[in-house]
Amino acid sequence: MPYVNVQVTKGVSKEQKSQLVADINQSLINVLGKKPEHIHIVIQEIEEENWGFAGKLTSDWKAKTKT
Repeated sequence: MPYVNVQVTKGVSKEQKSQLVADINQSLINVLGKKPEHIHIVIQEIEEENWGFAGKLTSDWKAKTKT
């Protein structure tokens, strides 16, 4: 029973999440031969201030790159 945990920063649309779930599901079916009813996919949205990137919080990094 595959369990996939996808973590992204907040701001992903419902349509994007739906596409991710469909694509990951299909990949597990194609590559591992898993049954769709056995696949579990969890999407966790993380606040940018709780995610580090390039030695900075993502929120700070984004603010700096906009200037």
